[in-house]
Amino acid sequence: MQKPVVVVGSINLDLVASTDRIPQVGETVIGRSFTTFFGGKGANQAVAVARLGYPVSMVGNVGNDAFGTQLLSGLAEAGVNTEYVGTVEGSSGTALITIGRNGENSIVVVPGANAQLTPKSLERAAPLLKQAGFILAQLEIPLDTVEYLAEFAERHEIPFMLDPAPARALPASLLNRVSWLTPNETETRELLRTNLEDSEQSANAAADQLLSRGVKNIVLKLGSRGCLVAKASRSKDLIPAFTVKAVDTTAAGDAFNAGFAVALLCGYSALQSGVFASAVAAISVTRPGAQPSMPRVDEVEQFLHKHQT
Repeated sequence: MQKPVVVVGSINLDLVASTDRIPQVGETVIGRSFTTFFGGKGANQAVAVARLGYPVSMVGNVGNDAFGTQLLSGLAEAGVNTEYVGTVEGSSGTALITIGRNGENSIVVVPGANAQLTPKSLERAAPLLKQAGFILAQLEIPLDTVEYLAEFAERHEIPFMLDPAPARALPASLLNRVSWLTPNETETRELLRTNLEDSEQSANAAADQLLSRGVKNIVLKLGSRGCLVAKASRSKDLIPAFTVKAVDTTAAGDAFNAGFAVALLCGYSALQSGVFASAVAAISVTRPGAQPSMPRVDEVEQFLHKHQT
């Protein structure tokens, strides 16, 4: 029997405006379209896992507003177990997203109900968490909740993947408990408080610094340059990105994390998992929206066959 992925994190409604370019400070631009999508880093990862055909449960909160009802329905329809998604007083989480013509984005997240996901919420979800084959988390929920989750995962010997987004400094006590840390370039700069140059040497050095701080394994997501998989053994693999026409890069990192966790649970090596996850992310950026962009496992297999033959 497959142990499920359990995602603990944010559930948002994304309000998305498409423009020719993202406005500068104080500037008004005319948008080309406006759409709403189900989002939130946590919910995105859960839906991505479900689309890949792997059992997944979500732990999080929605508000008691109209958005909350829609968000719960969206998760359930995607195949995510929502037994431990709570409904709390107040607004659901929202994200205000502006997308430029080349797929680049600018995002403002308003936590809403996500801010009420406390360690006590996780205590109630303990029966589910103990069954997990992998626990995934992000930083759109309170940091003390993430720290509690890391301690729980370590105590019960469950692999714990942390997407350190939005970017912020993190305590060593948390980093020491992370099985897989998956920062992008912005998040890596914030974690290390240093610049990250566009070179493999700089990425290798950054990975070594993070490993020296106690992180067990790392995937540095390097955008169009691919990703660097660095294990505790200090072995490193740079995996080139697939070349695709990006439409919307929102949730590409979430797609990657879901793909990586599913591949590891299916017995792939870290290198093979990085290639699989890169394909999941590459497909996602060719489609608009966060959760609607997540591919099915057969689409990923076809993509890999096409690009590796």
